[in-house]
Amino acid sequence: MAPPRSFLWSRRIFLTLLTGFVLVPVYVMLSSSLKPLADVTGTFRWLPTELTIRPYIDIWSTVPLGRYFVNSLIVAGAATVCSVVIAVFAAYAVSRYSFRGKRVFTVTVLSTQMFPGILFLLPLFLIYVNIGNATGIALFGSRGGLILTYLTFSLPFSIWMLIGYFDSVPRDLDEAALVDGCGPLGALFRVVVPAAVPGIVAVAVYAFMTAWGEVLFASVMTNDTTRTLAVGLQGYSTLNDVYWNQIMAASLVVSVPVVAGFLLLQRYLVAGLTAGAVK
Repeated sequence: MAPPRSFLWSRRIFLTLLTGFVLVPVYVMLSSSLKPLADVTGTFRWLPTELTIRPYIDIWSTVPLGRYFVNSLIVAGAATVCSVVIAVFAAYAVSRYSFRGKRVFTVTVLSTQMFPGILFLLPLFLIYVNIGNATGIALFGSRGGLILTYLTFSLPFSIWMLIGYFDSVPRDLDEAALVDGCGPLGALFRVVVPAAVPGIVAVAVYAFMTAWGEVLFASVMTNDTTRTLAVGLQGYSTLNDVYWNQIMAASLVVSVPVVAGFLLLQRYLVAGLTAGAVK
């Protein structure tokens, strides 16, 4: 039975408004990034009177955007790799084995997501400073300290998500691998991990996006050398002026890796997030 025409028109109108709500800010960013600063700070016009690519050239010299870009890639990439590796082992153990405290562990891992990140800012700051004073290991103001910080947020959700995905992988695959002579680790890497690629990719995308755009901890735990992109964009606002066109250009450049990765891994991401929804 075909849906009524009123429903079809209502759906079209809603989707059109939703598309406009999403694309209009992107268009404003793109058009503003191609305008001279005087045009951006003046009366807003939907169609630029003058187009220039100068903001995309100046963003690299106004602030050390290249260094911030490298810092973000290192921090987000390392946090993603560590989160995925640890989450795979932890989730496999919880999914396949029974041990004392299993229920408490899973509930604790999930409950950490209920607390806002601001609650952990001061404790982590004090811990890093005290560790540095006692051992000489510089965690505060370093990339390593920021990577550990991001693990505290991405790892619990990654473990919880992979537990659900590993539960959807038939245990018969593990048993068949054990019969063929594989040990527990062999069954994990040769059978379970290949079958769980969509879930692992979804976890990796989540961990990378969490670390790439985080501002609160990056603004406190870094210095001029280790500053990331999310914090470095503030450098386009000075006491004398705000380079709005360069801010828009830099924002678009910063978004490219995340958007490109999301588009390339979209099918794995959807499959991973919907795992176990249909039995």
